Amino acid sequence: MLNETTNIISSNPSEKRDTLDRRFSIAPMLDWTTSDYRVFARTLSKNTLLYTEMVTTGALLYGNNPERFLHYDECEHPIALQLGGSNPVDLSKCAQLAEQAGFDEVNLNVGCPSDRVQNSMIGACLMEHPDKVKDAMRAMQDACSIPVTIKHRIGIDDQEGYSVVRDFVGDIATTGTKTFIVHARKAILQGLSPKENREIPPLKYHYVHQLKQDFPDLEIIINGGIKTIEECQEQLTHVDGVMVGREAYHNPWLLSQVDEQLFGGQPLVNNRFEALEQFVEHMKGRMAEGARLSHLTRHILGIFQGEPGGKQFRRYLSENGHQLDAKIDVLLEAIELVQNHQRKG
Repeated sequence: MLNETTNIISSNPSEKRDTLDRRFSIAPMLDWTTSDYRVFARTLSKNTLLYTEMVTTGALLYGNNPERFLHYDECEHPIALQLGGSNPVDLSKCAQLAEQAGFDEVNLNVGCPSDRVQNSMIGACLMEHPDKVKDAMRAMQDACSIPVTIKHRIGIDDQEGYSVVRDFVGDIATTGTKTFIVHARKAILQGLSPKENREIPPLKYHYVHQLKQDFPDLEIIINGGIKTIEECQEQLTHVDGVMVGREAYHNPWLLSQVDEQLFGGQPLVNNRFEALEQFVEHMKGRMAEGARLSHLTRHILGIFQGEPGGKQFRRYLSENGHQLDAKIDVLLEAIELVQNHQRKG
């Protein structure tokens, strides 16, 4: 049974210390931003803020194995837990659990467009209910001392115009919420799939840029369609931070440039092979616990994207890594294929 001890602190969020640097973060992505992926991401960047997959309050409070949603490796810090829900009492309990588990931030999802979460009053549909969102944000802030942030769209369905997101942010900011992660597309809740909602509604970056101008004291993070370090640098001239989603998963080597190009530090690794060498050690431990090889290698299939031998690497893992008894040797052989290909090239 999870600890449900009440731990109410000062309701003044300005008293909370928020030292997280959100210049660059990886978006929460269902089935993708698992702990294993986050460990691999951490071999490439120490400064990137990592997010869990969205966890619903019901799964965390009433599920069969709630502890698994709070599991992470210590190397994953800084790390944020994203919650899906709207009931203030449940969200406050989950925010408290996030703090007890050592997460550095807790985030409320007000952007997911799927039918399943809409039926539970979770995600983007909450943009039509700002009072519910305010109650949720206040409850979470009252229950924990870590930063409580929100991720949302610029609008939903027939909502049009900059004033929609401006008024939403201004309203939620009255709770003391300081950090807004804004997906620069609206969500179409009826008629488009979650995938289509990431592609069809047009990106309106200028809306998010205007938010920073209109609310200079708020931390505004932009999300949606950003794929390169150069694009990140351009966005950072307008907003406080950039959140990248699928590109960081399909082309993880992008992360190797983040510490140097966006934070002014030193890169963690010199090449892809060094990152894989570190991840192999993590994989050995996970496989000793019973994890299957394919469940781990799926997170690294794109590490050689655009590189000589990259296609052979993916093909070899796809063809040989799915067997139940596949061993770490399959990955080592795939890496050797790339090395041989590059030596010959």
